Amino acid sequence: MDHIKRLFDIPYHQLEKFPQEDCFVDKKEGKWIKTSTKEYIEKANLISQGLIEMGIQPNDKIGIISTNNRSEWHILDIGIQQAGAISVPVYPTISENDYNYIFNDAKIKLCFVSDAELFAKVNSVMPSVDSLTGIYSFDEVKDCANWTDVMKAGESKHEEEVQKRKEAIKEEDLATLIYTSGTTGNPKGVMLSHLNIVSNAKACVPRLPVDNNAKSLSFLPICHVYERMLIYLYQMTGVSVYFAESIETIGDNLKEVKPDVFTAVPRLLEKVYDKIIAKGEELKGVKKKLFFWAVSLGEDYTIPEKGGFYKFKLGIARKLIFSKWQAALGGNCKAVASGSAALSPRLAKIFLAAGIPVMEGYGLTETSPVISVNCEDNDGVRIGTVGRVLDGVEVKIAEDGEILVKGPNVMLGYYNLPEKTAEVMEGGWFHTGDIGEFEEGQYLKITDRKKEIFKTSGGKYVAPQIMENKFKESRFIEQIIVVGEGEKHPAALVYPAIDFAKEWASRHGKDIGQTSEEICKSQDLKDRIEAEIEKFNKDFGKWEQVKKFELIPAEMTVETGELTPTLKLKRKVIKEKYKDLLEKIYRS
Repeated sequence: MDHIKRLFDIPYHQLEKFPQEDCFVDKKEGKWIKTSTKEYIEKANLISQGLIEMGIQPNDKIGIISTNNRSEWHILDIGIQQAGAISVPVYPTISENDYNYIFNDAKIKLCFVSDAELFAKVNSVMPSVDSLTGIYSFDEVKDCANWTDVMKAGESKHEEEVQKRKEAIKEEDLATLIYTSGTTGNPKGVMLSHLNIVSNAKACVPRLPVDNNAKSLSFLPICHVYERMLIYLYQMTGVSVYFAESIETIGDNLKEVKPDVFTAVPRLLEKVYDKIIAKGEELKGVKKKLFFWAVSLGEDYTIPEKGGFYKFKLGIARKLIFSKWQAALGGNCKAVASGSAALSPRLAKIFLAAGIPVMEGYGLTETSPVISVNCEDNDGVRIGTVGRVLDGVEVKIAEDGEILVKGPNVMLGYYNLPEKTAEVMEGGWFHTGDIGEFEEGQYLKITDRKKEIFKTSGGKYVAPQIMENKFKESRFIEQIIVVGEGEKHPAALVYPAIDFAKEWASRHGKDIGQTSEEICKSQDLKDRIEAEIEKFNKDFGKWEQVKKFELIPAEMTVETGELTPTLKLKRKVIKEKYKDLLEKIYRS
């Protein structure tokens, strides 16, 4: 793989080493449609030629926005790079204000969108973006040019110029600009080079437990570097990539594709687990007892695995119960890479006990993204940690506990923000803003976000993220935010697990109402959740314990502005939205 220096070298490597008939596979109108490695490269070359025909120069910025993951995105990505231009992937769900800011900051020349809705969104900001000269769509959209027009424009033209531009591109050159939507302020453009992402994909090869006969299912947002780097990694190793139709169809797509590997975020794994448990609740008699016996075995799972009678019982549980869980994920799963937020150790234990290898990793957009990841090879899994650091990447823990990173995967800097770049690159190490430690000297453990730790009025520090992850182990709690900056004690806002609450109420003959508003006013439910919070409070010091809480009737989402596109809590926004409830907690 030494000859892979730039991202656009990857498809050619695949063509030479293991050309695939199903390099990319999309589901269109009920049928899976394959794109071969050869077709991928041919179309990417036509895009490069078409962009040159349209006057695109090296370092021009081109936006790509897609509601779903699809082969067109990747063909376009390579086509843009080969023309020497810079791709700027943008989240489909962000506000028009953010679109406006990003388009003007990056001076985007052309923008490619997936569908009519995104065309309307970009078209509405076009008048305020002087640099933007054209919008193209993957789908057929009224009044919008189609992305195939670019390919047609490039037919039999500029082949030598494409070659010349490719040869001029070095591995240290900027490849893409990814705007991270932080929890505060304007998005920052992270500049990633070819070397940044290529080095990260290469370093992840030993952690990928599959070969070139394997299949992956892709559904996490491709505009985020996490899923994007993994798709380069899949191409590098000859793993076929199947694109899920949408987040809603994942369950069906898993059963159809039977992937060997896919990526997930904890929120998704929590929902999968909740669905499995809900099915267990529907069972009767011995079957139900057996189901929850298997779950309790999972809760006792350890690494290294226990032997003796536990191993014997786990073997029975895997055969009778957990095999059905595996079948729901397609039955071939050899690795589920979990990232973007902390995974509850309880959930990790149960999935690993069930023979579903959920491997938690850690990284940031600024580190392309992976810093460390668990891997079953060579005793590489420790529950509650994010595994061993990748080869070639250095990590040290600063005196205040902050995780510092150095390596070929660390970004070139923030676009147009030299001061912000200098702030995070102090002393030549990238400052992650996360607090951590090493377990057994080699397994990295994240303990909190430095910026999220707050002080109570008594001067005690509280790390909310650890607490939130613990409380979310309760089946009654869907979402929770722990607050208390400058107050006497921590408190919480809780969005209850509505479906589970209804099911619990019917089992116990309680009337808690039907709508989420009614349910959140139910004293019966509040008392039950209070018992859960008291149970989990015992894991924390007296000053950390949540003394009061209120139920909120609406889920916190990206669309309603309480979560970032990578599903992190926007704490300031949430506190402002629910200031009346917080006032009630602290002033009553």
